[in-house]
Amino acid sequence: MAEYPRERQVTLALSGASGAPYALALLERLLAAGIQVHLLVSGAARVVLATEQGEQWPGKPEALAAWLGDRFGAEPGQIRAYGKEEWFSPVASGSGAPKRMVICPCSMGTVASIAAGTSDNLIERAADVVIKEQGQLILVPRETPFSALHLENLLKLARLGVTIMPAAPGFYHQPQSIADLVDFMVARILDHLGLEQDLVQRWGYGGEES
Repeated sequence: MAEYPRERQVTLALSGASGAPYALALLERLLAAGIQVHLLVSGAARVVLATEQGEQWPGKPEALAAWLGDRFGAEPGQIRAYGKEEWFSPVASGSGAPKRMVICPCSMGTVASIAAGTSDNLIERAADVVIKEQGQLILVPRETPFSALHLENLLKLARLGVTIMPAAPGFYHQPQSIADLVDFMVARILDHLGLEQDLVQRWGYGGEES
């Protein structure tokens, strides 16, 4: 089983907001890029996956990692999944956690808990670790409209250096399918993680003259 340097590791968490297709596409691209993914899935996220994708994911972390690994052709050990209270996992400590974390999709309840620093489950603790270690935390909230309370929590986190990237795809690339809209958001996330992507052409580098 290959060992991955921390710069080739990303924590990916799924919480209970709508947007399961974003998470699946992002997971696939991270694995294809040779990134080791530390995966956290909330109970509410499992409900969303069943509702939006018709998928029932294995409940045990080891079974989930193996199942997703087979599905996406991952290398052995490239996916590491954890339970919601697995406090001895690497993501729970600044000495072991990846420096980069994405919560996609991110519910407003998760936003509120991270902003309050409650750390009641492993997703919240992992996010707290990334913030305190001055790593890179990207939140992909999917809610509309935002209330003043939502905006206050998001602003509080943005002022701490958290990247707030709402699931709001653009249309200037003339999407032809839902998959194109999903790819737009995944491409932006990969850009912010510093990973190469060929999903969406960057502004100003297309063939506009032709």
